[in-house]
Amino acid sequence: MSNIFKYIVAVKVFEKDMQVSKVDKRLKRLAESGICSCEKASEYADELKELADKSISKEDAAKKSKFFKALADTTRIRILGLLSVREMCVCEVMVALGLTQPTASHHLGILENAGLVKDRKDGKWVFYRNANPEVVENIDKMAIQ
Repeated sequence: MSNIFKYIVAVKVFEKDMQVSKVDKRLKRLAESGICSCEKASEYADELKELADKSISKEDAAKKSKFFKALADTTRIRILGLLSVREMCVCEVMVALGLTQPTASHHLGILENAGLVKDRKDGKWVFYRNANPEVVENIDKMAIQ
């Protein structure tokens, strides 16, 4: 092993030890304050990690993150609004929102990957519609006035 590689490994181990030490200190302070009752900080840390895994898995969190990232753009929200009126082809979305074809296709692709829209091919034409109109209705209800 090269000296540089050994050094990098040593630094990573040291950084991890420092992070664990900081976590243990924080949990110890929390227990001493009386806010929570735990005997050992490391056991309590394990309980907290288990709680996080039970509340939502990393896979489910990734799916939800993908969904909300798809909604985090005004153009995509407007596309969903258009598609709640009726099914449209890419060129109709382009004209309605003043987009170029690559931009419209990019946004529609993101919405499709998030499961918000579905496509239907008719010859050379690709038509898009909302995958689940109820989801769009609920998004509209959540909108801040």
